[in-house]
Amino acid sequence: MPAYVINKLFRQLGLWLLLLSSVVHAESFTVESAKVTSIGNGYTLTAEISYPLTARVIEAIDNGIPIIFQQQFELIGSDSLLGKYWPWKQTLWSIEIRNELRYLALTQQYLLIDLDTAYQRHFASLDDALKSLGKVQSLILPPEYIEDPDGLILRLRSGLDLNSLPTPMRPGAIISSKWQLTSPWVKAQWH
Repeated sequence: MPAYVINKLFRQLGLWLLLLSSVVHAESFTVESAKVTSIGNGYTLTAEISYPLTARVIEAIDNGIPIIFQQQFELIGSDSLLGKYWPWKQTLWSIEIRNELRYLALTQQYLLIDLDTAYQRHFASLDDALKSLGKVQSLILPPEYIEDPDGLILRLRSGLDLNSLPTPMRPGAIISSKWQLTSPWVKAQWH
């Protein structure tokens, strides 16, 4: 076989692999916006998170498997050790908010439970439950760490708690890209 034919086949194979990798790659959760606002003597966080779920996760929810969503927040302080060239970053405060989403087949509703407060909300559709889950409204930041917000970084991300899945599902979910939906860390804007 001539070399130009082999070269052409490798290029076509490369294009097909590139196309397949973009189709197979699942979307991840996305922090659309995150703002820290000064209110009185304190600060609050308002954020929007979108939750595009893969077919595998939707199938698990529709079959009654409870799925736990984690929202992680970190307040990081930055001190200069050698001027601006070597900043020392330290986590001052962190919190994780956990919500459980499950489908109730008998009532044909989705139940969203805040695992810290046990507050429950019912939704007619999965989209409504995910939209509600994605709204972080007026999360109060601890005032003892925010006397001077200059040099502070508030970052957040969201993902699934794969370790809370039922034991038979856990190994497959941990290695499958269809369950790896954690968003990257996003810095909040201070206003």
